[in-house]
Amino acid sequence: MTDAPADGRRRRSVSLRARLAIAAGVAVALAVIAVALSAYAGTRSELQGQVDKSLTSLAQPILIRAGVVHGTQPGGGGSPGGSGAQAGPSAQAAPSAQAAPSAQGGSAQTGSGQGAAGGPGPGPGTAGGSVPGSTSADCDGGLGLDYSRGGGFGSAPGYVQLVRRDGSICLASGESTKIPVDSRVKALAASGSGHYLTDTHAGSTHLRVLVYGVGSLGALQVALPLTEVDDALSSQLLLLIAIAAGGIALAALLGILVARTALAPIGRFTRQTETIAANPERIEQERLDVLGGDELARLAQTFNRTLDALDRSVQAQRNLVADASHELRTPIATIRANLQLMRDEALLSEEDRAALRADVIEELDELTALVGDVVELARGSKPSAEPGDVRVDAIVSAAVERTRRRAPALTVQARLEPTLVRGEGDRIARAVANLLDNAAKWSPPGGVIELELRDGELTVRDHGPGFHEEDLPFVFDRFHRARDARAKAGSGLGLAIVRQAAEAHGGCVVAANAPDGGALMRISFGPRLGLEETAAGEADSAPPAAKASSLSGGI
Repeated sequence: MTDAPADGRRRRSVSLRARLAIAAGVAVALAVIAVALSAYAGTRSELQGQVDKSLTSLAQPILIRAGVVHGTQPGGGGSPGGSGAQAGPSAQAAPSAQAAPSAQGGSAQTGSGQGAAGGPGPGPGTAGGSVPGSTSADCDGGLGLDYSRGGGFGSAPGYVQLVRRDGSICLASGESTKIPVDSRVKALAASGSGHYLTDTHAGSTHLRVLVYGVGSLGALQVALPLTEVDDALSSQLLLLIAIAAGGIALAALLGILVARTALAPIGRFTRQTETIAANPERIEQERLDVLGGDELARLAQTFNRTLDALDRSVQAQRNLVADASHELRTPIATIRANLQLMRDEALLSEEDRAALRADVIEELDELTALVGDVVELARGSKPSAEPGDVRVDAIVSAAVERTRRRAPALTVQARLEPTLVRGEGDRIARAVANLLDNAAKWSPPGGVIELELRDGELTVRDHGPGFHEEDLPFVFDRFHRARDARAKAGSGLGLAIVRQAAEAHGGCVVAANAPDGGALMRISFGPRLGLEETAAGEADSAPPAAKASSLSGGI
């Protein structure tokens, strides 16, 4: 029941090539869209800035006549044509303005002449600055709207109107179209100060409007149509959409090409590994091609090293099986021959029958020991149980007692110090027993075996013939037996088990010849742990007989 959802997820999973293509395509598409949006925003800002500048230029002469600004653009910029000459139509009317009375009945003043001279124009709420000939002078307070008006919405000069403080609207003479007035415009007209730019619509015409407070006169509205700007932006938007669509399509294509190119080595890698997996018998010949020095090359090198290790393991298994088969032939053949003789048991004497039975039992014991050794070697370094704290000195003490019982003619001397390691007591005990059995096998009658456990290292020395120099590199190999050892009992696996146990615990074993004769073995079982117990303390993994032994003196 639980496998069905997993199978469904595997069917719905997206391949690595597709994921790379999607990621590359999305990245390029986002970049294209970002560039398109930035281009559109930049163009819109630039065009709107030009319109705002035109609105400022259009409003400046009126603002100068109103005394709101003095030869400068709203916002502090200089007037396009200078401080006073920008007065435009009012400057042309300056000579006749000298004799014109103020719209409020005050003294005669020139509206733009004073602006041209850099002096202050009429202040807000004054009647100064009226423009002669202006038919809207009765409502615009002398601002000269007639000389600043445009020809309606969509015209190049734009359009102006005055919103008075009471909310009424003053238009230039002959003008009927009004700029929309909202509550914000009325509030600014009531206050007479401040300014802002905004967008609005008059019917179907999109307008950009500058609203500027002119003191007691209210608020001035100057508008320019944005028809051409909107048309330009619409054209650019369509162009950018087309470019973005093409860019996204190109990004998808490039993503597919990039994914295919990037995954080509991985595809080759996969095909080679599948070939190796399909032909495991050729593991010693097949290896991945290593090209370049990038991450894929490093991966190929690592995989090749893994194959080398696997090849060595397979070869070791084959050798173990072959050697074990060879070693098993002798005891099996002997047992078979003895059993065939037992079929004619009536023809044999009682002594011969007893000898045959003893020989069969001996061969069965040898066969059992050989199978046990092969099984032990087949374990490798894999632990068979949870490691624990092991008292090596107690294990050695127990092994010494066993050797004394089996070889009473030998003298076993041991100097042991309390030693605690982390590991498997059974494997350590078997390794120590194999070392002592090997020393006992090669010791002469009445010989001495010396053991010393110090600083976590166990030394075992016998006084036998020692090793031949040509045999030293192969002492711990499986089924290796020196020329002199072939006549003795054994399978050649004992010292191989010793090395495997030492390496499984993070230690090592070394074989050498003692200076004054005999074999010398040194073995360790990994780092030594701190020991707080006394020398008479008990080891968890030691047998009861070992716990009663003295651990610090000679045995």
